[in-house]
Amino acid sequence: MKKHKMYTMPFASVYPHYVNKVERKGRTKAELDEVIQWLTGYRSEELEAHLEKQTDMESFFSEAPTMNPSRSLIKGVICGVRVEDIEESLMREIRYMDKLVDELAKGKAMEKVLRS
Repeated sequence: MKKHKMYTMPFASVYPHYVNKVERKGRTKAELDEVIQWLTGYRSEELEAHLEKQTDMESFFSEAPTMNPSRSLIKGVICGVRVEDIEESLMREIRYMDKLVDELAKGKAMEKVLRS
């Protein structure tokens, strides 16, 4: 079975779009990194290393130190699909990240974005 093209896409090619999206809305790259680190468990230097290595999305998530158990609290619609209804686990993880970035860009308080 052929992999979804998103799985083979380098995380580094998606990341600048996330940065642009949040910065356009008055948020910072540091806040974006905090959200990604909260979700994946990566430290700053590990995140930078994956960007430099051009790690694909599948490896980025499979190599994540600790996926945050509170990510299951992320609900809502992204790309017309409810994230909590996505059955394929890797796609769900990618959409969790998309949803967090959307919430950050929409000005939601960090405590709410990070499900604190």
